[in-house]
Amino acid sequence: MSEIENISKAVIKRIAGLKQKKNRDETGLFVAEGEKCINELKEAFPIVHYLTPDNTPMRDLERLSSLRTPQGFIAVFKQPLYHLQQIDYKQLIVVLDGIQDPGNMGTILRTCDWFGIQDVVCSAQTVDCFSQKVVQASMGALAHVRVHYVPALTEYLNNVRLSHPDLPFYGTLLDGNNLYEQDAVAQKKKGLIIMGNEGNGITEEVRRQITHSLYIPSYSNNHIESLNVGIATAIILAYFRLKENEK
Repeated sequence: MSEIENISKAVIKRIAGLKQKKNRDETGLFVAEGEKCINELKEAFPIVHYLTPDNTPMRDLERLSSLRTPQGFIAVFKQPLYHLQQIDYKQLIVVLDGIQDPGNMGTILRTCDWFGIQDVVCSAQTVDCFSQKVVQASMGALAHVRVHYVPALTEYLNNVRLSHPDLPFYGTLLDGNNLYEQDAVAQKKKGLIIMGNEGNGITEEVRRQITHSLYIPSYSNNHIESLNVGIATAIILAYFRLKENEK
């Protein structure tokens, strides 16, 4: 998309509307900001509009931005269409049960990208990965990680269990088994790793599906209830990759 594209007031209005999920769903579009993030995403998704200070007044760029300090570069992309049939269950898959914070979601996607996770499955209650704040926080990870939303997470898990009965379902629970114990990680190279909501954790219905409960032990005397879900995801994925490479 050339920077000399004529950006009309009507286009500005449509882009502003993409801050609402219903408009993103209806149009199949999403917004990204910043040259680095845009350059990463344009390798994977078709770009529809590209706004810069050369073709758009700065006041409009600031109005469209979700950042405290707008960077002056905004792009509109087409959302990808993924299918659950694309998931390879011989790999590790991250499942998100009601993650709400855009920053946490973005961090988890960046972490999954870093550790080579190809697919992330989300409950309907999980924040939209194409919201501007998530896109910004994920810093281009959406170009490398397929994000799937399912209307009923328990139904999805039931179907996976029927088709892959030996697949381990890992879940992070406060009363789970110490992550660092040898028997806590049954199969290092494959399985579903389920992460729960920031405040309430994994829902009871999903909890019943877990075959291997995991807990990240604290080595502090300070009584902090739990880790941030983004940090917890990073620790768990790092440990899985470590065990996977052990001889």
